[in-house]
Amino acid sequence: MLRNPRMMLVLILMVVVAATFIPYQLPVAVGQTTPEVSSEGQESPGSYVEIAGRQVAMWKPAGPAPAQGYPLIVFSHGFTLCETHSKFLTDGWAQAGYFVLAPHHQDGACGSKHRGKLIEKLSKRPEEPFRNPDDWNDTTYRERREDVEAVLNAVLKERSFEGVPIDGSRVGLAGHSLGGYTVLALAGAWPSWKDPRVKAVLAVSPFCVPFFKTGDLGHLGVPVMYQGGTGDIAVTPTVARPGGGYDLTSPPKSFVEFAMAGHLAWTSADPLHHGLMERYALAFFDRYLKGVTSPDPLAELVKSPKPSSVRRLEYAEK
Repeated sequence: MLRNPRMMLVLILMVVVAATFIPYQLPVAVGQTTPEVSSEGQESPGSYVEIAGRQVAMWKPAGPAPAQGYPLIVFSHGFTLCETHSKFLTDGWAQAGYFVLAPHHQDGACGSKHRGKLIEKLSKRPEEPFRNPDDWNDTTYRERREDVEAVLNAVLKERSFEGVPIDGSRVGLAGHSLGGYTVLALAGAWPSWKDPRVKAVLAVSPFCVPFFKTGDLGHLGVPVMYQGGTGDIAVTPTVARPGGGYDLTSPPKSFVEFAMAGHLAWTSADPLHHGLMERYALAFFDRYLKGVTSPDPLAELVKSPKPSSVRRLEYAEK
């Protein structure tokens, strides 16, 4: 479907329009606190720090620290978007006891103070055309891999970071769109990118087609949750179709598809499903990073009646 130029035009227009209206978080001085607002309307202590020469948004966890330290989630943003564009998720995870970091990738438009610079970022072409996924390989967007790896290396080097004790054995990744491509690749979809420290991956509306021909979704060895939407006509079908991303991915795996959710439903541009998206994502991370099994929060959601806005829900433990 990504080979259809009309579908690609729709996707590009959605990204450009939404990027124009998303309330961008401008860069702040390292360590300076900048209020973030959760889905419940409460402010949380979001801030920016510099890690390995990179600007990284940070959400410190709420609640007392576990004896072994807090689990860590690193979030990768979408193409030409922003490290804070899914703050309802990143804030929600922090409020639930996760330390959350989101690096600013080179293609991101977040923090572009001048209109000319913003337009330049938004009009930037991808390294390889999205319509030609067979031309992608493990060198495509390698700087995104380097961003995430640099953050993990710096943060996990010590027992704590910015005063937050971290459990290096409980590391999760999450990503939207091109960020979904990034985190799947780090889980092992590009074997040369695989980071054994990663224990769980959330890929929302991920660009996963490049892995179908030469990647290795079938031997990731870590749990994966996909989220998609019926209105996400250019990307979700590549996850949901027979022989698509979900089918090819090794278990444990899950897939949640939200009715009428478009490609930007995981950003501030479209808050309609944010509560449910956060609920399913948190159940996934609680199960596979915190090790909650009694009861299994993800299995409980699967067994419960589906909300009307959830079109499809799959869960394969083995």
